[in-house]
Amino acid sequence: MSEKLLEIKKVTCCYGVLPILHGVSLDIRPGEIVALIGGNGAGKTTLMMTIFGRPRAKEGHILFDGEDVTQLPTHKIARLGIVQAPEGRRIFSRMTVLENLQMGAIISDDPAYFAKDLEHVYTLFPLLKARRYQRGGTLSGGEQQMLAIARALMGRPKLLLLDEPSLGLAPLIVKQIFAAIRALNADYGLTVFLVEQSAYHALRLAHRGYVMVNGRITMSGSGAELLGSPEVQAAYLEGGAQSAGQQGARP
Repeated sequence: MSEKLLEIKKVTCCYGVLPILHGVSLDIRPGEIVALIGGNGAGKTTLMMTIFGRPRAKEGHILFDGEDVTQLPTHKIARLGIVQAPEGRRIFSRMTVLENLQMGAIISDDPAYFAKDLEHVYTLFPLLKARRYQRGGTLSGGEQQMLAIARALMGRPKLLLLDEPSLGLAPLIVKQIFAAIRALNADYGLTVFLVEQSAYHALRLAHRGYVMVNGRITMSGSGAELLGSPEVQAAYLEGGAQSAGQQGARP
């Protein structure tokens, strides 16, 4: 395995003629949780989608485990071991929980592991086992987020991309989601790239982090360093730590 599992080198990306990403560079090492924080419209989701080639990088390179994947088709990138739980969850609402998980397993294309992987995600999210014959669209928002992460895990990822996993969820559910992410990394060594507006929770969880503003990386450092940064506190954490403490939402 390469020293850097994911390496993004000076990537520029546009929607039509409108530039969104401006020479973005970052890297993720095996076994890390790396967070990308920033405000709405900063380009965070665009960067995550660009890793999959949708949209395609106009300039720069994206390397996964030492292989240049910049121009690879999306399905081939996924087959290499990058799996995403997208913003807004995007589960198959008319399919049952179990059918959603079966769809996630298509990426790994290895039936021998299906039962083991299914038990793994049921252990991580026991509610999904209880709801396994229930249609995805009837689940609560928190349950749908659990299903989106579990579906991604069924693809046996080397790198899990999580886009706004706490979006729109109650504090107690956010706590459960972040605890599951921590366990996946600590217990199974899963490498995670986390895009989050909730900078406080993301940086407490992450080994390292990056700050994106208007399609550019403006700061980087360990999660603790960024949490302690006056600039980050002023822009993203004003009242956040105090509020999270009052809610007891330690990830």
